[in-house]
Amino acid sequence: MSKKIYVGNMNYKTDEPTLRREFEAFGEVVSAKIVVDQFSGRSKGFAFIEMANDDDAKNAISSLNGKEVDGRPLKVNEAIDKNPRSGGSRGYQRRSY
Repeated sequence: MSKKIYVGNMNYKTDEPTLRREFEAFGEVVSAKIVVDQFSGRSKGFAFIEMANDDDAKNAISSLNGKEVDGRPLKVNEAIDKNPRSGGSRGYQRRSY
């Protein structure tokens, strides 16, 4: 399992220290990053947490999924790599002539 965790359904007012505190109850938090809109700087309502230990990450996911923080129940899951680095391609490749 990846140590990176997706946290969704967050209140837009939830800040990084609050989020970090929730996860530190389960182990060392390597990083906590709330995703923000590049133009407005406003939270998009989701974040990524990286835990130092796989077991701590599993415990955090099972304990915090559905937990209410700042009035909203969090959706906490293992983060899925958007661009897997496996070789090979799917579909056709475009040629440059």
